[in-house]
Amino acid sequence: MEPTQTPSPLHNRSIVLLFICCGIFMVYLDSMIVNVALPSIRSDLHVGISSLQWVIDAYTIAFACLLLTAGNLGDSIGHKKVFVSGLIGFTVASLLCAFAPSIGILLIGRALQGMMGSMMIPVSLAIIRGIYQEPASRAKAIGIWAGIGGLALAVGPVAGGLLVEHFGWQSIFWINIPLGLLSAVVLSRVLKETRTRRPQKQDLPGQILFIAGISALTYACIEGNSLGWFSSPILLAIGSVVVCLILFVRWELRCEEPLIPLDFFRNRIFNVACTVNFFGFFGMYVVIFLLTLYLQNINHYSALETGIRFLPLTISIMVASFVGSTIASRIGYLKLIIGGTFMVGVGVLVLTVLKEGSGYLTYGWALALVGIGVSFIGAASTIALIEAVPPERVGAAYGVTNTFRQLSAVFGVALSGALISQHMDASALEITPEIFIQGFRSSFYIAGIASLIAGICAFVFLGNRTRAQIKKDVAQ
Repeated sequence: MEPTQTPSPLHNRSIVLLFICCGIFMVYLDSMIVNVALPSIRSDLHVGISSLQWVIDAYTIAFACLLLTAGNLGDSIGHKKVFVSGLIGFTVASLLCAFAPSIGILLIGRALQGMMGSMMIPVSLAIIRGIYQEPASRAKAIGIWAGIGGLALAVGPVAGGLLVEHFGWQSIFWINIPLGLLSAVVLSRVLKETRTRRPQKQDLPGQILFIAGISALTYACIEGNSLGWFSSPILLAIGSVVVCLILFVRWELRCEEPLIPLDFFRNRIFNVACTVNFFGFFGMYVVIFLLTLYLQNINHYSALETGIRFLPLTISIMVASFVGSTIASRIGYLKLIIGGTFMVGVGVLVLTVLKEGSGYLTYGWALALVGIGVSFIGAASTIALIEAVPPERVGAAYGVTNTFRQLSAVFGVALSGALISQHMDASALEITPEIFIQGFRSSFYIAGIASLIAGICAFVFLGNRTRAQIKKDVAQ
């Protein structure tokens, strides 16, 4: 059903699009910009690697786990209400992060940022769909919306490096304040409310179980080495994961409007899309987290110099995201999925040769390979879903696969830190080069091989699928 709104005047909807994109830019920027600030946060707040993992994962867990609920909430109570509330909340959370006197307060702020960011992303597309009702203008607006994410990823490391180097790590949060306030004020005045269906009952039990299970598993991965894998807190966390998973599945099977429709998993194309999204992006997030620490703590680059050295990754993502869909439509999504997972796997495995003092030429091209690969995976898996899922369920299916993509960041950071912790104390304030390199090589081996295996699985399960079989999947 189309949103219940008449077309806006051209100048009004252009203003709406501008400030919607400003909000989206903030969310995507904060998912990337904070990485180059991690060494400064570690030094200023006197924390170890495990705390730095939580700086990333507190944001990502909240963001990933609440995406599906936020989309449904916007459809039910109003897209403007949810987006503007998320925008104001994200701005306030950024203020809390900027003033954080301790790691505990910073983590609360980061979790709130992730929660509020999850409210903005799904409903922003629904707002654009509502105010751009002509197919040509809607396609152009969605293209701009999609490009904003790539732009934020591209400028994030360099902008973060400049800010951290000249104004301290708090400045990466300060920049959200004026942009967020201005956007909230403008959208409150010019954006009209839309919704696409009557209010529905939210799957609150499923949401709580989902967050609890993911949080417990992340806690076990991050804190397992420091507390001991057989310590009471870790055993309790693992037990909680099992209980939450069982209860979640049982509840979702009975729920009329489940958080994650489990019947999606009967479709093998959907399963492959989730798998390659998770393991492909898993490798990228492992690289971003560990290479930031390597460049600043082992090779002693500044935050700005580190950001510049990430440009092959971020620019390749921005460029390849624009051409990925076109390539997939010409050669087929399966070939692009296999090619993308191969690129990510090879690019990550190349990084295992890094040692103290390794030069830019050693890893620059590998970062570009990873960036192109994840972009191809994202584009090809989306096209696969559109072809394999009934039109009225494409949005829900994409929401689930996007959640898998976000969860790859959670576990990529958690697992890589756990492997580092096997070789050193995760709470240690100093990073020993040789020990750190041993740990990140293990992480790169696992991430690279996992991506290659995901590509092999895609070929095995989809390589002989005919169009008739795909149609049968859709009918199911």
